Amino acid sequence: MTTDLHEERLAAVAEAVAGTGARTVLDLGCGDGDLVLRLAAQAGIDRITGIEIDAARLRRAQARLAEAAPPGARVQLACASLTQAHPNLAGYDCACLVEVIEHLPAADINRLERAVFARMRPRHVIVTTPNAEYNPVLGVPPHRFRHPGHHFEWDRARFARWGRGVAARSGYAVAFRDICGAHPALGGASQMALFSRRSG
Repeated sequence: MTTDLHEERLAAVAEAVAGTGARTVLDLGCGDGDLVLRLAAQAGIDRITGIEIDAARLRRAQARLAEAAPPGARVQLACASLTQAHPNLAGYDCACLVEVIEHLPAADINRLERAVFARMRPRHVIVTTPNAEYNPVLGVPPHRFRHPGHHFEWDRARFARWGRGVAARSGYAVAFRDICGAHPALGGASQMALFSRRSG
């Protein structure tokens, strides 16, 4: 996607995080640290933890944070798998997975669900993923994905089925919306699910 779309996506996620009132945030699959840096400058967030399996990308994120993180920002980064539960990551207010799930093989989607929703159980989970319906607007040929590292790209109906299934199995409510544009028929370039843990 273009830089403009990426910036729009990050802004949408940061706004959603702010809307949850979260003070502690996990960025699962933090990549080069784009969202971590944005959240570090956001008022009201006390602690941010970024998790990334790619060591090279994690090093880039660490270098960027060393240069650009606001003074006093409580940010930590760790190299770890998203599909394994980490007890020390339980209890966060919000977890974000920004354009992450489509990079996972199908078997790992179930492992991710168990790790995040069944074991770590943040109060809120924000997931974004490409909207396959929008691909023609971006000039992506049929039967091709936007990125060679993608294992799938879901349309909005498929994403909604997945999200509702996760919510029902895990005790969360879920809401969906288009982000990064609003084509009248095709939606946005990306789509967002906001999960909120039910009480009890």
